[in-house]
Amino acid sequence: MSPEQEYAKTWSDLSKAAIDESVQQMRRFSRLPDVMDKAKNVRKGASKSEVVHQDGRVKLLHYHSDKPPKYRQPLLFVFALVNRPYILDLLPGKSVVEHFVKAGFDTYLIDWGKPTHADRNESLDTYVNGYIPRIVNHLEHRCGVDQVNILGYCMGGTLSSMYAALHPKQVRNLILLAAGIDFSTREGLLNIWADEDNFDVDGFVDAFGNCPAEYLQWSFLMLKPVQNLMQKPISFLERIEDDKFVNEYLTMETWLNDNIAVPGEIYREFVKYLYQQNQLTRGELTIRGKRIDLKQIICPVLNLMARRDDLVPCSQSEPFNDLVGSNDRKTIKLDAGHIGLAVGSRAQRDLWPEAVKWLAERTDI
Repeated sequence: MSPEQEYAKTWSDLSKAAIDESVQQMRRFSRLPDVMDKAKNVRKGASKSEVVHQDGRVKLLHYHSDKPPKYRQPLLFVFALVNRPYILDLLPGKSVVEHFVKAGFDTYLIDWGKPTHADRNESLDTYVNGYIPRIVNHLEHRCGVDQVNILGYCMGGTLSSMYAALHPKQVRNLILLAAGIDFSTREGLLNIWADEDNFDVDGFVDAFGNCPAEYLQWSFLMLKPVQNLMQKPISFLERIEDDKFVNEYLTMETWLNDNIAVPGEIYREFVKYLYQQNQLTRGELTIRGKRIDLKQIICPVLNLMARRDDLVPCSQSEPFNDLVGSNDRKTIKLDAGHIGLAVGSRAQRDLWPEAVKWLAERTDI
């Protein structure tokens, strides 16, 4: 083949490839209206549940089961105050709740609701000595027990550890999932951004009242700006003809963008007393005049962490087991990210069956 012929063939191949790619892109873009319609009807939560208790805007959800509970002590999920809690029950087959319900646990979850400006003065005391104890008391009365199992995720895990230290007799077993405890680490960007030299939390809260949902959303996006703002949309467009992928993507994105404000005072306390002063680990944090001593936690502890967590690095969670007074302590690290601990396929396959087994062995039948 002569050089002229090779050039002509190459140009023809490139032209054909460009035309094929253009046709494919047009076909992908043509699906966007249908995808937008689907996005409006994403279901928030996979499992059947009902509200069985309400404390102001805070609701307690009970998950249905076709069978009576196998275990006496109920399981209470305590989520963070930032996003909605249905990440723990995102989709069939990607639900932490589903694992425990199928295993026979009487399973409940706290939905903190959407704070308003009127809630701006809610503090650590409001949650640790108010909402959580009242919910636990309700569960003890409802289930006829004097203890509950608690699983706390992220900020909810930090609150759960505080509650367990102040009210140790009410907690049968404690599971922490990507929970911040030791804030002395500088591995994560959040820890650096929240440093006292970089962030005037008093001025911020005094100006806004509550921590705005939009501020939190953009903070999380800017942890990985290229991945979140460029790579993710491109990957979505390339796979837009995969219905299963689109359904999972839309469900996850709905949750990621379902941010809510955090009451101003507890946000101030979290940043100042934990991120900036690390008072919980140092044994200096007091609530309503009572010092929180993690050594008072004597129940069995399961500490779950993600090796690729960019929100709560392992170094922020791992010290917990050495700070508690329990002799029954276990740590599991998974090669996943912060959200992958809840919905990732590896977590569904490996982590949660092991966590269910751990809890079952320590709960009365």
